[in-house]
Amino acid sequence: MTKEVRRLSVVMLVMFLALLASTTWIQAMAADELAAHPQNKRTLYDSYEVQRGDIILADGSVIASSVPSDDVFSFQRVYQSPEMWAPVTGYLNPVIQSSTGIESAANDVLTGTDDSQFFDRIQRILSGQAPRGSSVQLSLDPVAQQAAWDALQGYQGAVIAIEPKTGRILAMASTPSYDTNLLASHDSDAVEAAYQELLNAEGDPLFNRAIAGNLNPPGSTFKVVVAAAAIESGKYTPASTLPNPATYQLSGSDHLVSNATGGTCGPGATVTIADALRLSCNVPFAELAVKLGDKAIREQAEKFGWNQSIDVPLTSTPSFYPPTLNDAQTALSGFGQSDVRATPLQVAMVSAAIANEGIVMTPTMIDRVIAPDLTVESETAATEIGRAVDKKTAETLVSMMVANVANGAASGATIEGISVAGKTGTAENDDRPYTLWFTGFAPADNPEIAIAVVVEDGGGQGQSGSGDEIAAPIAKKVMEAVLNQ
Repeated sequence: MTKEVRRLSVVMLVMFLALLASTTWIQAMAADELAAHPQNKRTLYDSYEVQRGDIILADGSVIASSVPSDDVFSFQRVYQSPEMWAPVTGYLNPVIQSSTGIESAANDVLTGTDDSQFFDRIQRILSGQAPRGSSVQLSLDPVAQQAAWDALQGYQGAVIAIEPKTGRILAMASTPSYDTNLLASHDSDAVEAAYQELLNAEGDPLFNRAIAGNLNPPGSTFKVVVAAAAIESGKYTPASTLPNPATYQLSGSDHLVSNATGGTCGPGATVTIADALRLSCNVPFAELAVKLGDKAIREQAEKFGWNQSIDVPLTSTPSFYPPTLNDAQTALSGFGQSDVRATPLQVAMVSAAIANEGIVMTPTMIDRVIAPDLTVESETAATEIGRAVDKKTAETLVSMMVANVANGAASGATIEGISVAGKTGTAENDDRPYTLWFTGFAPADNPEIAIAVVVEDGGGQGQSGSGDEIAAPIAKKVMEAVLNQ
């Protein structure tokens, strides 16, 4: 072999090894990075060649589906009753590579790329079938959702309803809302314009107020948590009495706490915890909170779920109970003020736990995943988060909450012929309009639905509206919709 041939052979060998190393690096080491590179349009287009699975409701109706598209993305996502279902489905947009709601949380199964779908992908390849994603069937009840949506019209707020024994979410509505089809469009200019308009719109329509957004003080709905802490301590019963002045002076402050009526909590020098809850009086609960201490209240709140995020599978914003409070702040927390904040999901979980003999169930939205051949790939099993209160304490709280609706401050949720347990809240926001609440469950003796309603901005009535007047009737309509089926 001549010197020139040897040199050429060495050069070719080096080039071959460089090519081998480069190919190996691209295919093995950098594959994920290159696939995710924003300029790799081929990968993006390929990912949308798969027909995405549908989003289906509990009754089988379809609220999100894919139809053929005449552009590079092969399929267009289409939503039914988009504004009503926006907080649930969210939207999918391949042009701006954005997704929210179930579209984002269940993306892997909807595209057929979840690890559990590996053998199904292999089977479709071997049989020559086009790749398809699986559908997700949600727990949401279209009748309950429609009732919640209709009842919220004209308000800025949210409704969430839960099946107490399983944690299945039956309704999740938020207003104002938006048309998800506008944000699923493949016209990037139109999407950008629609998105900017929503960002600038009053009422933050992109917020899912049921589980996130700007959290509100829970107001008097939090008195249920304080009552639970008192009874669980073993030092108090519903019949335990507290001093009954018309005002309570916060420790180290000139500020006075008063009841909504401006007077005492009923007649007499003392009032029972049961009557203070039934009449929703602030002064006795401020006194009780200080006696219990912020640690006991925080621990009780956290047993119900405060200070933790929950994936339903949509990720909720954690409700907040501060890590340390002085006596004045603790007194205010006794009726859901100070820095206490909550989502409707969290408030509904309190009612659901009490309705479920004290056990907090994991809230869930997906019942099952259905393969393209209609076989069930997986089902969601009910799971417990933990016990919030003893069974006997739960039974006691049920009785107290029933009294709230039957002859107390939550009468707006009364349903003829049905025993309803509930608690209202009218939360202060400094000098801004009140936040109005209701939470409860029905039937009280065999609960099928637990619910929380929040109406922000005073329900349009500033500081003159109340939870019983506005939030409780909304809850009543949703509970009736479920119970009348």
